[in-house]
Amino acid sequence: MRLSLGLEQKLVQKQVLAPRMIQSMEILQLPVMALQEKIEQEMNENPLLEIQEAEPDSVSDGMDDQVEKSDPDSLADTEKEFVVDENKDNADDFERLLELNNEYPDTFDDRPQRSLNQMEDDANRKHDALANVASRVETLQDHLDTQLGELNIEPELLELAMRIISSLDSNGYLSTSLEDLLPPDSSEELVAHAREALAIVQALEPAGVGARDLRECLLLQLEPSQPYYDELRTLISNHLEDLCENRLPLIQKKTGYSIELIQDAWSELRKLNPKPGSAYKEDFIPNVMPDLTLEISDDGEYGVKTEDGEVPQLRISNYYRKRLMDPTATIEEKEFIKRKINAAQWLIDSINQRKNTLARVAQAIVDHQHDFIEKGPEFIEPLKMQQIADKVGVHVTTVSRAVDDKWIQTPRGIFPLKRFFAGGTTNEAGDEVTWDAIRLKLQEIIDNEDKAKPHSDDELVTLLKNEGLNVARRTVTKYRKKMGIPSSRQRRDWSKKG
Repeated sequence: MRLSLGLEQKLVQKQVLAPRMIQSMEILQLPVMALQEKIEQEMNENPLLEIQEAEPDSVSDGMDDQVEKSDPDSLADTEKEFVVDENKDNADDFERLLELNNEYPDTFDDRPQRSLNQMEDDANRKHDALANVASRVETLQDHLDTQLGELNIEPELLELAMRIISSLDSNGYLSTSLEDLLPPDSSEELVAHAREALAIVQALEPAGVGARDLRECLLLQLEPSQPYYDELRTLISNHLEDLCENRLPLIQKKTGYSIELIQDAWSELRKLNPKPGSAYKEDFIPNVMPDLTLEISDDGEYGVKTEDGEVPQLRISNYYRKRLMDPTATIEEKEFIKRKINAAQWLIDSINQRKNTLARVAQAIVDHQHDFIEKGPEFIEPLKMQQIADKVGVHVTTVSRAVDDKWIQTPRGIFPLKRFFAGGTTNEAGDEVTWDAIRLKLQEIIDNEDKAKPHSDDELVTLLKNEGLNVARRTVTKYRKKMGIPSSRQRRDWSKKG
């Protein structure tokens, strides 16, 4: 190996993304609500950005007839009071303001002022933001602490019970041992008190809370008045795994219960809650605002419209444009204004480009998935992002950013744009079939099978092949598990004769 410290020239091809291109890609990837936040942030950082409002109606030509003639003995214009009269248009006062502004340019600051509409819009946005903040829901710990506070128990037991409650997981289970909640050198008496505190917690609502495993959780929910109480205690204590695997003949052999009795008791067992704390989980439901709307024209064609009504239209402040040309402005001030003008123009161009690209990509998707929209999700066609990229004439990463976290309002409801992309395979006729269609057919076959002798995965492969769908066994098994469909043994109904 030759080592050298000399200088040498080397030609290397490298792709460097310009800051403007990076910003355009970031803007394209933003959903409409995030875009609103981005615009608000940019307006706070860039004073040259303004919200463009509708032009006010022009003043009537007959205004001059309503202006009163000035009295020669009246005060000079600069000495008159400015009086707002609701019964007059005060045109002469406004005219004097313009003249004073021209005569004394340093006295009046003509920087863009926030209009009443802007202030109302800001107030509405803040109000909506506060309204969308979810109120704090009662947690499982809150619920248990409230019940615990109503009990008359010793302080030591109360402290131990509160410690146990704080150690429960989101499903209400005590996933750690009692000994781990106590000091290492705890006495037998303290351990006994901890067991007593655990019994107190397990007596609280919801039933089953404080259990250390599924078996204990289900047993805690049993009541003597419940149907099949004795049978349920036996099944839960000794045959829970057999029930999960649907080994009813084995349970029948060990317990002497009939198949019908086991199934009736099993039906009661299904009414118990294996996750008693789950009711107190705070489910996060995102607030979805569609970025696009699908409209139907008079001739029945689908057209995509971008939902940019909530996105403010931006412009560059006229005040700062004039200030840039003002000879009194310093070099530093002009450099600042130039820099901010460039940043503002980049943002405006990026937003316009986002709108154009999103509309073109969505229209291409809608054109391809016409049957999906017209007839339903089962008619979705195989579609890859590369196909849309080729059709629109952009890079596939542009399509990926355009559809990321974007939603479209259709006659069938609101869908994420990614929903319209689907992989697939080829059937025996050479036609492309989506995996969604295969899953629907798989569900149909299983729904109509004989539960006394349900189909194995190998048999499902054969039945799908009879429908013209060539699918490997491992694919059938994978989709069956994803769809939450048990195995053939678990699906078997032992009360029916095979």
